[in-house]
Amino acid sequence: MLEHLCIEMDINDRQQDQFLRLFLESEDSLKAFLRSLLFNQEEVREVMQDVAAVLWRKFDPEMDDEAFLRWSFGVARMEALTFRRDRARDRHVFGDRVYELLEETTRNHHDVLTSERRALDRCLEKLPQEKRELVCAAYAPGARIDRLAETMGRTAMALYKELHRLRLALLECTRKEMASQDLS
Repeated sequence: MLEHLCIEMDINDRQQDQFLRLFLESEDSLKAFLRSLLFNQEEVREVMQDVAAVLWRKFDPEMDDEAFLRWSFGVARMEALTFRRDRARDRHVFGDRVYELLEETTRNHHDVLTSERRALDRCLEKLPQEKRELVCAAYAPGARIDRLAETMGRTAMALYKELHRLRLALLECTRKEMASQDLS
């Protein structure tokens, strides 16, 4: 009995870990999608809570990353529509066609951003390790260039200039990567 319970807990833990990984990977995209469908940040927060609850209740651990993303966008869309329907008495509500256009634009924009992120990741991998670590350190949450420069024994201006050159190189590389994708 105890062995069966431990196995069941292990399976539940793995499912919970899998759900959290998938949800956290898609959370920013879902919020951006909801921002295109709703009026303000407060509405996005409210609907996002409902989306998370539905996703958790109905999560299928057999889903892969892409299936989860498509499904979560569908759930977000339905929750936003439900929210809008419930708030339809508000005189500031757009018509359904406007929301459809916003949804389509956001979905297309998400695909482009995903491609750009992947291209940027490939370009970052091409950088020498020292340069890649510098970029990651400079853009880490809470990073400050003056502190980073001090720890590296450099001036902030010298570090800004190097980061500027790296950004330009990454931009050019990303453009080339995106262009090569279009040819494929």
